[in-house]
Amino acid sequence: MSKYEVCLEISGPTAMWTRPDSGDCPVSYPAPTYSAVKGIFEAILFNQAIEVVPRKVEVCAPITYHTYSTNYGGPLRKSDQMKKGASYQLLASVLVNPCYRFYAVARPNMRTNGQLSPKTGAWLKRTTSPAHAYQDIFNRRLKRAQSHYIPCLGWKEFIPDYVGVFRPETQVCADIDMPIPSMLRQVFPNGLNSDMHYVYDQQVGIAGGVLEYPEKSHVE
Repeated sequence: MSKYEVCLEISGPTAMWTRPDSGDCPVSYPAPTYSAVKGIFEAILFNQAIEVVPRKVEVCAPITYHTYSTNYGGPLRKSDQMKKGASYQLLASVLVNPCYRFYAVARPNMRTNGQLSPKTGAWLKRTTSPAHAYQDIFNRRLKRAQSHYIPCLGWKEFIPDYVGVFRPETQVCADIDMPIPSMLRQVFPNGLNSDMHYVYDQQVGIAGGVLEYPEKSHVE
């Protein structure tokens, strides 16, 4: 079977790939999770009939942490804070000036769970190779700086300053080696409109500036 690869480069002032085990003061993983990379590709082009499968991430800037604080005014505040109209000060350890190169494969989505829209169904009837078509459309949109929605570097407020094709001046930080004993993979692994189910990868890490995602999760 042909592999239809898609790739992109992304950078920005700040990134937050939240470690679920870091509690009330969240800490970022040094590199994005599998689901975060998948979401960034789908921000450029989303198609219900296609599954984007992240393969690896290249770290192209030093991993530098910084303390970030913001006032949270949402529904997860304590009841007395909500009554007073007070905000909750959220502290986090985020990454500054990150830059990555992402690699993924596009393939037919086998977990649509009966959720294909009529428009997508009609598109499939007109397309002999859906994954190949996705690859071509994705590459055109990436070059034109078009997106389905604005991609983000983890948290929605962390907007990238560049999303596009690989830049010739970008280099992989080959001196970065960092173990990651446990890393969140996905929260909704079972396809469209599925129930929440946390899945983790075990004993992954960055080696020579590269993080490779296992083809299958180790812990569910």
